[in-house]
Amino acid sequence: MKKIKEVLVIEGKDDTKQINRAVNADTIETRGSAIDDDTLTLIQKLADQRGVIIFTDPDFSGEKIRKIVAEAVPNAKHAFLPKAAGRPEKAGGSLGVEHASPDAIRAALDHVYTETTAAPTLITHDDLLAAGLIGGAGAKARREQLGEILQIGYVNGKQLEKRLRMFGIQPADFAAALQQVREKEQSHDK
Repeated sequence: MKKIKEVLVIEGKDDTKQINRAVNADTIETRGSAIDDDTLTLIQKLADQRGVIIFTDPDFSGEKIRKIVAEAVPNAKHAFLPKAAGRPEKAGGSLGVEHASPDAIRAALDHVYTETTAAPTLITHDDLLAAGLIGGAGAKARREQLGEILQIGYVNGKQLEKRLRMFGIQPADFAAALQQVREKEQSHDK
């Protein structure tokens, strides 16, 4: 079983159980989006000692936790679980890492990003408009697909340019992912 050097920042004990089925890793649980100061201090200490990977649920609460931790630990790494991989088998449950298969967890942890605030803007607002990723019919669905292909998670139209820059997504990778999105759309139109 693959050993993860960094400590995974996750939401709860069910996430820890599922992660331990996929990889050998230490976790720290935030126990929800109201992260207390002691937990944040511990995450900062672990980041200095071993590094941390933020691996939260692919939902609103998960994004809120990700932002809080990333603000406290700017050098944190990020792993994203696609929404489809985090869906529960039973209807009515919430999205989460605890529902992901070991393969989906390993795939997410194989594509870890580190934020960089000094990254140049490689993909512009105009590029996103031209690609139909902001403003217009189908833009949200295209952003969801793009986020899954690039494994950067889902963001709204206002945040997409920033997320692409933060993770240093290269224009060639963006273009290849966009091509896959277009091919999926064309196959659905037939």
